[in-house]
Amino acid sequence: MNETFDFQVVDTIITELGCKQSAIIAILQSIQEHYRYLPKEIFPYLAKKLSVSEAKIYSVATFYENFSLEPKGKYVIKVCDGTACHVRKSIPILEKLRKELGLSETKHTTDNLTFTVETVSCLGACGLAPVLTVNDKVYPAMTPDKAAELLNELKEEE
Repeated sequence: MNETFDFQVVDTIITELGCKQSAIIAILQSIQEHYRYLPKEIFPYLAKKLSVSEAKIYSVATFYENFSLEPKGKYVIKVCDGTACHVRKSIPILEKLRKELGLSETKHTTDNLTFTVETVSCLGACGLAPVLTVNDKVYPAMTPDKAAELLNELKEEE
């Protein structure tokens, strides 16, 4: 166990949402909202608190795509690669972001945990393609240059 992990946060979430199996998804969502991912330390702890197997909690966490077992950056950038965005050249945007941040297909998050770049199948804004989101805020009609400008703006906010 990581000695610096604060289980009080988890206890507060469990108290608010209820110490029951039916609350597993809501509890995991709240934990992820707090830490920006699901730390491995929570699985045995939650299993004991909720009287369920660690495997059950882990299976819920890995079944839903929105849950992450890896730390994510402060800014999560999702580049759409659905058909409309792909046809309108979303891949050069993705490549530009990765190049600017020193990321790759296998490395999604910067070492300082500021940026995470992911691809998604569809953001549901096909008429605005190509699209990306930063922490769920939609940026339409992107180009590689506009994406680099957006990155610079976000870096200045730091």
